[in-house]
Amino acid sequence: MSRIRSAVTSLDRRHFLTAAGAVGASAGIGLTLGVGRGSGEATAVAPAAAPAHPAVPSPRSAADTTTGARAPRVPARTTLDSVATPVETRTRYQRLADGPGWRRVVRRELAAPGAARASRRTTLTAFVQLTDLHLADVQHPVRTEYLRGADLTGWRPQEALSVPGAVALVERINAIRNGPATGSPLSFAVTTGDNTDNNSRAELDWYLTVMSGGRITPNTGDPRHYEGTQNSGEKLYWQPGSTVRDVDTRLGFPRLAGYLDAVIRPVTSPGLRIPWYSTVGNHDALASGAMADRSGYLAEFAVGGRKLYAVTESEAEPLRKILTAGSHPSGDELVALLRRERRHMRAVTPDERRAPFTPRDYLAAHLDPSRTGPGPHGHGYTADNLAANTQYYTFPMGENVIGVSVDTTDRGGHFLGSVGTEQLTWLERTLTLHQDAHVIVFSHHNSWTMTNTHPDPAKPHEARHTGDEMVALLRRHHNVRAWVNGHSHRNRILPHGSFWEISTASHVDRPQLARVIEIADNGDGTLSLFTTLIESGAPARTDMQDLSQTGLASMYREFAHNAPGASTTAYGSADDRNTELLLSR
Repeated sequence: MSRIRSAVTSLDRRHFLTAAGAVGASAGIGLTLGVGRGSGEATAVAPAAAPAHPAVPSPRSAADTTTGARAPRVPARTTLDSVATPVETRTRYQRLADGPGWRRVVRRELAAPGAARASRRTTLTAFVQLTDLHLADVQHPVRTEYLRGADLTGWRPQEALSVPGAVALVERINAIRNGPATGSPLSFAVTTGDNTDNNSRAELDWYLTVMSGGRITPNTGDPRHYEGTQNSGEKLYWQPGSTVRDVDTRLGFPRLAGYLDAVIRPVTSPGLRIPWYSTVGNHDALASGAMADRSGYLAEFAVGGRKLYAVTESEAEPLRKILTAGSHPSGDELVALLRRERRHMRAVTPDERRAPFTPRDYLAAHLDPSRTGPGPHGHGYTADNLAANTQYYTFPMGENVIGVSVDTTDRGGHFLGSVGTEQLTWLERTLTLHQDAHVIVFSHHNSWTMTNTHPDPAKPHEARHTGDEMVALLRRHHNVRAWVNGHSHRNRILPHGSFWEISTASHVDRPQLARVIEIADNGDGTLSLFTTLIESGAPARTDMQDLSQTGLASMYREFAHNAPGASTTAYGSADDRNTELLLSR
């Protein structure tokens, strides 16, 4: 029987991807993070077939993916100016180019706009939110790509390009410098979780280097060759350098000679020029973003020399259902499948840098002085966090403006979020302490995905609290102006009576965005929160012969746009994109 199945099922894309796209676990293995050795090091029923691209001529050059080449000048554009848009919408594979921008929408559900507010306005703070970068080691052994046999969204053709894609986003942020609504300088950036994809030490290294600057080799295992799904010969995955008629090639994905060599070449990040703060997400803490790996088997498997590429549909479907439901957060079912399928695995090069990082490892890596970059030291985390093993904190955002970063991941397992009583009590105490300041809350999960109340194994008797409880708490404190988050990979802005919830699309899936947020006092008893979406600095039009760092970042966007099952609702409506959100003081 063929071990490849390509039936498409109907399910929530975000819930499946949090389960199927990544792995690794914190199984009590405390490994020191630092500069790696060898490859991967970072220093300071399928749709109908569409016509495939013809074979692309040999690439001009990929030399500037190493060092010495000057990065192209990135314009200071936002989605007010232009948005990457399909050139031809009647073909299954859509090429992108610069299209019309998105207008700004004034939302007045929580306050009426004053006619003279623009002339009286004083900026309180301006910053950038990055979310769901999902920097991915696509050769990691514990990845569950083979679940694509039950659902095509279980593996994404663009994943090998997450590092150059993230660097291009950093380049765009550096180019913008000032808020497009107020003209005030951007003071800082903040990530809202899922900074890594597989909870691996190598990915954490890459993330910190992308943000603070340096050279990254996005490769693990064999330092000379890619070892993963895309040269496996399996028709379930896009095989860019092969004549195999795979699922994605039938949908129009191109043949690209030299692509797999290019994706593991060194990439150089300039690092952000503004201070940046970090928030943790479920993929930064759990196997597959969902499982606690209580047996420790997945942690051992991660650094080993075997990898599974395909299973029968009868094997894939039960595990897919479990991961989608989050019903077995221990990971025992995945472990059982890996044990059963061992004889079908292929050899890969072992690599200790694929080991999972613990919460303490995450904190220690941020506190490493060599990772400070533009500051601050620890990127929000302090020695007190390390001593208490906590991942929540406060930070100054401007004069009389306080940021609060919350940890909504549940170490007991599940891709959905919650907070424990201890943290919720801390949050209420913090809001009371800063009752005379404007407060902005940051987290990974949003209000509608905080429904998991599995107990934390380290605190089995502590209650877990949902998004509805978070909303109720924030509404009791009228100094809270906004709750900024991600997780669902879509743009959505909700009014909550006394504050706005701002959730932003990811930078791994279509449409690959980040968000500038500016807060201003209108001098008339109201505040304006301006939200402006931005794309990475890579050109919208992709040159398939260009395997440079910048060329790969352009491909990252276009491949994400064309990935089977890519969301058409992640953009949100006009009310969820570029906005002015009015709020009473």
